[in-house]
Amino acid sequence: MDEIIPSARTPGDGETMRGPAQNRSTDIADSESTWHALYTRHQHEKVIAHLLAHKGFEVFLPLYTSSRRWRDRTKTLSLPLIPCYVFFRGGLDRRLDLMSTPGVHSLVRSGDEIAVIPEAEIQAVRQIVESRVPAEPHPFLKCGDRVRVKAGPLEGVEGILLRKKDQFRLVLTVEALHRSISVELDATAVDPLNSPPVRAEQPMQISSPAYAL
Repeated sequence: MDEIIPSARTPGDGETMRGPAQNRSTDIADSESTWHALYTRHQHEKVIAHLLAHKGFEVFLPLYTSSRRWRDRTKTLSLPLIPCYVFFRGGLDRRLDLMSTPGVHSLVRSGDEIAVIPEAEIQAVRQIVESRVPAEPHPFLKCGDRVRVKAGPLEGVEGILLRKKDQFRLVLTVEALHRSISVELDATAVDPLNSPPVRAEQPMQISSPAYAL
């Protein structure tokens, strides 16, 4: 797992890029803590993230590592975990600075409003990045057996549990983007949601998943 790291790190913000401080009006203080997303040109996410950070925006671009094999060599690449999207916090009063950034197509919207990405979804993705567990993009998934991780570096993260043969993956979805990511997981490390915790002597029963990898 990999992630964009700012040149000057701040405690607890390892995967968040922060640019130079900018003056802010107190009238928009209530919107400064909300996360939003930009839809970007393919393979321009890193450049856009760095440009926005340089303009003073707080930017979150989760990455993962992928090995690509050519005829004569194998190369490890850092790729966006959610391709074509860059998250940013606050700054909607500087919309021109956002939209004039090369490679930015549009702000993600929900109906007529600019979409707000729930803090819980951002934190779940951040927790995956920081844990460095194997993760990758996944087709959008909304239905299935919902579980909560009860132990390990992803403790507290919620998602949909999928099974393929003897392997399990936890799928997390960013609803506003209709995008999902998945991580490898031990099925014994989760509890079903809306159900009593599973006791050690009682194996958890998992129904057939809605989507098979």
